[in-house]
Amino acid sequence: MKELHSGIVVRSGGASYIVEDEEGRTIRCRTLPGTVSDNEGASLVAVGDRVTFRAKASGTDRLEGVITHVERRNSALVRRRDIRRNRSKETSQVIAANIDQLVLVTSFSDPPLNRRLIDRYVVFAESEHLPLLIVVNKIDLDRQGVLETELETYRKLGCRICLVSASRRTGLEELRELLVGRLSAFSGHSGVGKSTLINRLLGRQELKTARTSYKTGKGVHTTSSATMIRLPDGGYVIDTPGIREFNLSDITKENLRFYFTEFLQYMPECGFSSCSHTVEPGCAVLKAVESGLIDIERYESYLALLDSLEHES
Repeated sequence: MKELHSGIVVRSGGASYIVEDEEGRTIRCRTLPGTVSDNEGASLVAVGDRVTFRAKASGTDRLEGVITHVERRNSALVRRRDIRRNRSKETSQVIAANIDQLVLVTSFSDPPLNRRLIDRYVVFAESEHLPLLIVVNKIDLDRQGVLETELETYRKLGCRICLVSASRRTGLEELRELLVGRLSAFSGHSGVGKSTLINRLLGRQELKTARTSYKTGKGVHTTSSATMIRLPDGGYVIDTPGIREFNLSDITKENLRFYFTEFLQYMPECGFSSCSHTVEPGCAVLKAVESGLIDIERYESYLALLDSLEHES
């Protein structure tokens, strides 16, 4: 008789899934039409899902299994679909499930620190109620000591920030402590060193890495799908695609302002309750920007995101 087991999906590949059971063993599993899921309107099985499965020994004495039940997800990163190309009612594709924290990996240089990108992640994490950890790699390239000035605004916002250098192996102990006991999704532009950092944390070459393209100055993509890896000190990391792959459907041009938390204390003083904080007379947020109480670059990020949402609607 097949035994009933519990586990977590660590890899998805075609019609099968790799599940890690409670003893740390990995079993290749598949689904059947009778597989039950507690999640509606999304992928049946995704990396990070907690599942129940029945397993039996195959002809090679390796365990093979059938997933019978997928537990309800606490959180999910959903792949963005182009509705102009796909007008069907197809369920959304979940990149990763049950995330405890979203880890934005960026770099001081090569590619350069991108504050617009950081702001986009801050807004996304706020909308998804996900704790955000900002990891800045390649700090050894900050020879003029300007990084702290760039990050001052985010420290004032209460963002958690970890400064590391994968090449010099500095800051890795602090990063390990911030990952212990959590399921963390690593994301960010390619070329910033996500895969290299994960390899450093693991102490082995687990993920492919690539240098920044000398022709374009941009990173070369090495992550094509989510992969979950157990950390030696406890916890898991998932290497995921960049934020432009994520579904931002919960963020609209009407509610975007609420995800810029520094706006909130000034919004009640605006002349209009539906103030967009762009051109309205008596806008307290605009006055705060003009007086330097709100960081001008953050406000410009707000305008850029607002513009992108208007074009997407």
